[in-house]
Amino acid sequence: MARTVDWDGSDGGAVTAIDQRALPGEYRILRLATVDAVIAAIADLTIRGAPALGAAGALGVALAARRHPGDPGRVRAEAERVAAVRPTAVNLRRGVERALARLDDGADAVVAEACALLDEDEDTNRRLGRRAADLLTELCPGRPLRVLTHCNSGALATVAWGTGLGAVRELAGRGLVEEVLACETRPLLQGARLTVWELREMGVAHRLCVDSAGASAIARGLVDAVVVGADRVAANGDAANKIGTYALACAAAQSGVPVVVVAPDTTVDHATAAGADIVIEERAPDEVRAFAGVPTAPPDTPVYNPAFDVTPAALLAAVVTESATFRGGAWTGSPADALANAGSAWGSR
Repeated sequence: MARTVDWDGSDGGAVTAIDQRALPGEYRILRLATVDAVIAAIADLTIRGAPALGAAGALGVALAARRHPGDPGRVRAEAERVAAVRPTAVNLRRGVERALARLDDGADAVVAEACALLDEDEDTNRRLGRRAADLLTELCPGRPLRVLTHCNSGALATVAWGTGLGAVRELAGRGLVEEVLACETRPLLQGARLTVWELREMGVAHRLCVDSAGASAIARGLVDAVVVGADRVAANGDAANKIGTYALACAAAQSGVPVVVVAPDTTVDHATAAGADIVIEERAPDEVRAFAGVPTAPPDTPVYNPAFDVTPAALLAAVVTESATFRGGAWTGSPADALANAGSAWGSR
């Protein structure tokens, strides 16, 4: 599989992206040659997943720098437009800011910085997957695991490899996955369309369930661990992930099943004190009023359609990044510089 997002340096430069709206029916790669096209791709979930959004943000700035050489004010304005598209995932703005920091060095430097971010992603996620797999085997020792996951936290949510599903990929490579139970993830079916597609490509045993069956599967003893990604982790360990994660965590707590959040350092937002401070994106009503373009409710039905919810740290067994683990109220391991700056806030829970 190609990188989820990448840079094409031909013809003045463009962003390439796997069109995640088309899967699983069609695998196609789009070429996005304007900042408006990148913004639209982020908004309509052609590109989605926190780390992939970070990469897309950096590439959007690179594209703006290429299109507007000698006009840093215009580039900064375009960068802010990209950063504001989806407010919950902190990686998007961080990717934008990282590329923008090189603007004074010229367009080539901005492009190089964005491409460096791409190159780092797979290595980061492989290390992240190994650390999370080690923890999961500690929490659930002596057997292949039955894992429940929600939404998509695989290679399609990153540049390559994956976060939560990357940990599953690592476990599978060790022969330690009995089965993955993937929630469909209404209303846009990222679990059914994307996670199941990735699991098939990986050759990992899996089943698909409707979202409302996840808690029942946990209660019936069909799940050893819940493994998910995150779009933002607050300083106190609260984690925002796809809507429905909180309900699964409540069910898991009732049944004594560990919930592990797997996310890169860049998803941890030390400027956000707690989950209550995370801005939750609300999406278009028609995502709920229709299914695959077919109306399923009266057209004027009022809709509540949050894209994410927040799971309190108290319901999580751990948050695992590539450099540290937040567990039992404190970090263990060797946090990266990005985490060390706010180590006291994390350690004070």
